[in-house]
Amino acid sequence: MTTLISGQTVAEHANRDSCWIIVHSKVYDVTEFLDEHPGGSKIILKYAGKDATEAYEPIHPPDAITTNLPIEKHIGAVDPNTIVKVVKEVTEADKRRQALMAARPPLDEILNLHDFEAVAKTILPDKAWAYYSSASDDEITIRENRAAYQRIWFRPRILRDVTHVDWSATILGQRSSLPVYISATALGKLGHPDGELNLTRAAGKHGVIQMIPTLASCSFDEIVDAAQPGQPLFLQLYVNRDREITKRYVQHAEKRGVKALFITVDAPQLGRREKDMRMKFVDDGAGAKVQEGQSDVKKDQGVARAISSFIDPSLSWKDIPWFRSVTNMPIILKGVATPEDAILALEAGVQGIVLSNHGGRQLDTSRSGLENLVDIVAALKQRGPWPNPNFSVFVDGGVRRASDVLKALALGASAVGIGRGFLYAFSSYGQDGVEKAIQILRDEFEMNMRLLGARNLGELVPEMVDASALHSHAGLTPNDNLYSSTYQPLRLAEFKNAKL
Repeated sequence: MTTLISGQTVAEHANRDSCWIIVHSKVYDVTEFLDEHPGGSKIILKYAGKDATEAYEPIHPPDAITTNLPIEKHIGAVDPNTIVKVVKEVTEADKRRQALMAARPPLDEILNLHDFEAVAKTILPDKAWAYYSSASDDEITIRENRAAYQRIWFRPRILRDVTHVDWSATILGQRSSLPVYISATALGKLGHPDGELNLTRAAGKHGVIQMIPTLASCSFDEIVDAAQPGQPLFLQLYVNRDREITKRYVQHAEKRGVKALFITVDAPQLGRREKDMRMKFVDDGAGAKVQEGQSDVKKDQGVARAISSFIDPSLSWKDIPWFRSVTNMPIILKGVATPEDAILALEAGVQGIVLSNHGGRQLDTSRSGLENLVDIVAALKQRGPWPNPNFSVFVDGGVRRASDVLKALALGASAVGIGRGFLYAFSSYGQDGVEKAIQILRDEFEMNMRLLGARNLGELVPEMVDASALHSHAGLTPNDNLYSSTYQPLRLAEFKNAKL
């Protein structure tokens, strides 16, 4: 029998020279990792010699420490009867958040996806909101992602029998109740204790496809285990410098039944997301999901940099044949922005592309995926056939309404990804919030398709929209009050009040 380690023994290793912690009833020696932790050593030392599970869990997949910490640092299992529990201090901020949670609007008063964002902005901790809402540099692109949809105008057809309208879709061979998939967003447990599982359960219940993020707070297997039998799932992939790790991950996903691989290609380095970065300066005790045991981790540039330092900047077109050799899943390149690269993707033999600027989080002043759609579809039409049954074109970024989706579909998109909208839904109301968001979209699809005169998605044609103003970035559209009320402007460096 394996000898259990007593809590008293663990407590003897409670300093910088010998630091043990307990996570999920197992003991780990993290002494050598203290100075590499992106949130600083302070947060780890707070739990030295104690059970750190409660602090660890919201911002790490369950298997992160076992996968990444060298095996010799795995000390063993702890005797559960001897664990010293850390008494959690209920701060004034905690009390305020609990009061705000109790005062949330009833779910039946949520009328659109903007409402979820407004609730999330109010109730989320500052670090979570900064990470979720932030975009790169001057945050021009994240605002453009919304504005682009408002420069397209409908041209509805009349006197069509729209008693029955059908907005179901087939996405990469998988049936979906919506022409929408849940796009990958990282660190779901920053917003809700169940993290990405809220999405999985709601998606399975309502026939929507979820894309599993590489940087989820829940482990890959935990998410797949929560899915219903036969529930289609996609996988978003950040490519690791160690290709063997990537190969194992991709092939494991395929064995578990994942239906498509979305390789992120617009992030050789993550953008400077200043809202997120400033969070590291105001609190040295900030935690972050990290690759434990890894050196050269940026400690002062926010959660995004800390969780992404494993990403390989050498990824290039020469790697596509390798990916095709290690998996039979359809391969989609996520982050395409030009007709030139769209054609290269087609010639490389992948099964599709996502026109995405990473939610405005990468290269600022990049054009919206919607604007790029027009040029890319024109280029693909010249290569024929169009629509191409073997090559899908998806769009994401800035989508908050079913009308946004319909505009993209009319201009040639195969389906549309929504990330933050669903993220804010579960951050505000858990799984019930995601289910409500899906129902809101259904109601909007029904109304908009009837008013547009489209009885099914096949009747959405380019002639139903006027996109002539799409390339006019100074278009005179009405102010988007719903979006503006939740958008938080960037701020400048601040003086420390205590020093004044």
